[in-house]
Amino acid sequence: MRLRTACPAPPRAWTVELRSHPGGLVLACQHCPHGTTPITAASARSAALAHLARHARGDLRPPHLRICQCHERGCHWHPRHRGCAGPIRLLLACERGGRLWRLADACSACSAATAQAAVVPDTALARAPLQPSSARRRGRRCPKGPGERVRVREMLSYLAAALPEGTSVAARLLALQCALRMNTRMQVRLPRGVLCSLCLNTASDSWHELEQARWLRTAPGNACNEITAELLDVTLLGQAPARPDRRHAADWALRAGSSSAAGATGPLPRLASVYLAAHTDPEAGSGLGELDQMARACGTRPAELPSTLDQLTATGLLGSWKACPGSGDLHWALAHGTGIRAGDRQREAARGNPVG
Repeated sequence: MRLRTACPAPPRAWTVELRSHPGGLVLACQHCPHGTTPITAASARSAALAHLARHARGDLRPPHLRICQCHERGCHWHPRHRGCAGPIRLLLACERGGRLWRLADACSACSAATAQAAVVPDTALARAPLQPSSARRRGRRCPKGPGERVRVREMLSYLAAALPEGTSVAARLLALQCALRMNTRMQVRLPRGVLCSLCLNTASDSWHELEQARWLRTAPGNACNEITAELLDVTLLGQAPARPDRRHAADWALRAGSSSAAGATGPLPRLASVYLAAHTDPEAGSGLGELDQMARACGTRPAELPSTLDQLTATGLLGSWKACPGSGDLHWALAHGTGIRAGDRQREAARGNPVG
């Protein structure tokens, strides 16, 4: 009897392209036999990301069966570096000004070297998109999934790739709160008190900037005490945490961004505070990252970060920081007794999650 040779698993790399069409735009996928799909310009980015997410959900594999697809293709998606290394991640990248989107498995080294890319959290693909439900459970509920710090870190990574490259720092602060506070109908009601904490007023250009990027649409006739908007990025529906847990993460990010408000005003120090807090080991009070990744998530250039970090050190948020010129690695330590660090271990312990 002849033994059958096992067929190799298909590669975990998917690419979609937004092409011009006489009637508007079409979505072309290299892996779908159905040809192109007509879409509108308003939903182009959301449609591309949602299409890639469906492919990834249909090919879930354990970590030991995943390989770096960038290495399999000769690592031509990024500049040369020392070689593949680190755990395999799911990397979302865009090219040609957002006309081409790619979702593929890549090692940590290739992910860090790829421009206009961000790691997609595994929790975003753990379940199908949430559907509206009229059933409401009453009584006390237990938080599910990771803590607030991890949720904020994952959302910052996603927004780094989902938002256009030129999105301002203030608009990214606003997008973070909207993405974490939206309901299952992709609607968000942002109290004016939250906007005051972010130093963003109702007439801020940040709202118009996100509308121009077709990421959200504000509702006409907002109430005097809140702003209502509808988010247009349907991929956000794939967030695994329930809405109450995401709202807790939004409040955590708000406190992290306000901890430096006394001396370091401005959107960049606030967003940098959130980024550093989300990437800090709460047990050790220190963190390790890369200047390029932090600059991408904060919507700025790496050359502007040292002055911002010095500003946060002067205000007492950071105890120390150091950047390696050769590798671009960034090391930092939070100051003892900061509002960001205090309470993290207690909240994680209450959830039953390991700290660190």
